[in-house]
Amino acid sequence: DDHEKSIPHSPNNSSTRKACYAVLQSWVSKKFMTGCAVLFPVAVTFLITWWFIQFFDGFFSPIYERLGMEIFGLGFVTSLFFIFFVGAFASSWVGSTVFWVGEWFIKRMPFVRLIYSASKQISSAISPDQSKTAFKEVAIIRHPRIGEYALGFITSSVVLQGYGGDEEVCSVYVPTNHLYIGDMFLINAKEIIRPNLSIAETVEIIMSVGMSMPPLISSKDGRTHQT
Repeated sequence: DDHEKSIPHSPNNSSTRKACYAVLQSWVSKKFMTGCAVLFPVAVTFLITWWFIQFFDGFFSPIYERLGMEIFGLGFVTSLFFIFFVGAFASSWVGSTVFWVGEWFIKRMPFVRLIYSASKQISSAISPDQSKTAFKEVAIIRHPRIGEYALGFITSSVVLQGYGGDEEVCSVYVPTNHLYIGDMFLINAKEIIRPNLSIAETVEIIMSVGMSMPPLISSKDGRTHQT
């Protein structure tokens, strides 16, 4: 035993052990981060879907429970049918008239009308009716400095009257990653690049902080812009 204690440790063995430990630690760390990257979108999708199902299932589930029908998800399915029939009813002349009357009363309530107006503007951004949607078209503008571009949405257009004549400008909304928080700019219509991107594709690009940006973007006038 005394002889073994007297044998000095080789510095080569110690450095080899440290190198193996570093390689193993790096390998484990990379595999762990890869697992997180794979499971994160799955977990987020599952949690949001689960919350969505429970939220809508809670509306009609109490009614079915009183009738003695305790089937999980039945309230959620009923909610989907309810939303569908509300959309179909609102698209008809009678439904649009009923909703117009209800909206007329809501807009005359002091505090409620502010919440309703803001909520309606947000929902209009994803409306399938292109005549009502808040985001009319996707736009790329030069901002904030020369050589830099920002991705935004054209929300409206206006004509500015001045001594030099009339100038058509577009209201371009440039959102942050939160989509409904951002800045609004008035840009000359001729200086706006209109890419061949749909509203849904642009929303996905913004929400993914640019990671879903295509490598090549073509504008509607035929020009191409490499990203």
